[in-house]
Amino acid sequence: MSAIITTQNAVLSQHVIDMIKTCFDPEIPVDIWELGLIYGIDLDHENNLIVSMTLTSPSCPVAESLPVEVEEKLKKIDGIKTAKVKLTFEPPWTKEMMSEVAQVELGFM
Repeated sequence: MSAIITTQNAVLSQHVIDMIKTCFDPEIPVDIWELGLIYGIDLDHENNLIVSMTLTSPSCPVAESLPVEVEEKLKKIDGIKTAKVKLTFEPPWTKEMMSEVAQVELGFM
């Protein structure tokens, strides 16, 4: 599953993706973008950003800290007016949502 990206600003949305790729689940050596934890990026015409993300499970040990870390990093991107991370568990994450890169890195392929 690929993230749904809603924006007219391709350059700024790429900066968002690049920043997301600096965030890791501490138990998994793959960034959260490649893990498929990002479900959506919505960047409006005023550069207000909403990122929808999930975790590998609702009981994930970083459930409290990882979304906050992602949001704080996104707020630092030049050009972003506001940034908000919304956590969702629908649909539930599965290993099939990982990129091919992540699946190879973790030995699933």
